Amino acid sequence: MPSFDLIGAIALTASAAVMIGSVAAIQPEPPTARLRVGATLGGWFALIVALGALHVFDPDLGLGAPAMGIAVLAPVIVLAYAARRSPTVEAAMLAVPVPLLIGIHIVRVLGLFFVLLYAQHRLPAPFAPVAGWGDIFIGVTALPVAWMVSRQVPGWRPVALGWNALGVLDLVAAIALGVTSAEGSPIRLIVTEPSTALISSLPWVLIPAFLVPLLLATHLAVFYRLASPARESVAVGA
Repeated sequence: MPSFDLIGAIALTASAAVMIGSVAAIQPEPPTARLRVGATLGGWFALIVALGALHVFDPDLGLGAPAMGIAVLAPVIVLAYAARRSPTVEAAMLAVPVPLLIGIHIVRVLGLFFVLLYAQHRLPAPFAPVAGWGDIFIGVTALPVAWMVSRQVPGWRPVALGWNALGVLDLVAAIALGVTSAEGSPIRLIVTEPSTALISSLPWVLIPAFLVPLLLATHLAVFYRLASPARESVAVGA
């Protein structure tokens, strides 16, 4: 593994650990709830690593774009459905303070890797620059927005909703560009050199197959928490 890829593997694994630990640690008593959340997210991470090692997402050796699509969308759909149907899942989501849901997006400063991979001619435009700079912006602004929400400074609510919408738009744009430029995609519209094949291999596959759906789920959770006045009392705390 090239040294740059090794650095990426360390940074992405650390980011995943921070997100898993943050969401699990804030869960209410009993401690088994924290263990259950942590084990579920940790198992999901391990599954993606195993599938990546087996080249399941590789457009030449595995299932390619269909497998990636399932990895990105299935967790979000399952979580959204469970939150609507299961009081336990809803309670777990309500236990996470909104500032934390926003603040953990600081990991998106790792979008810098996309920019650097583009500079090394290992990922194409427009996919890498759009995804990279969009993530950097959301990551850099995450903590200031989280602070505004926690302090409930004047205008915090529209700022939080606007920031959240931009965060979702960035992820959706990255997914759309990835799908329309991926080898083997049934809707490939952008043919470039280099291709986006790199993103289907370890460690970079951790971004679309693990971090993106988890980050998208936290964005949806923020919208859910701020959508109803009845939930505003728990917007800034557990």
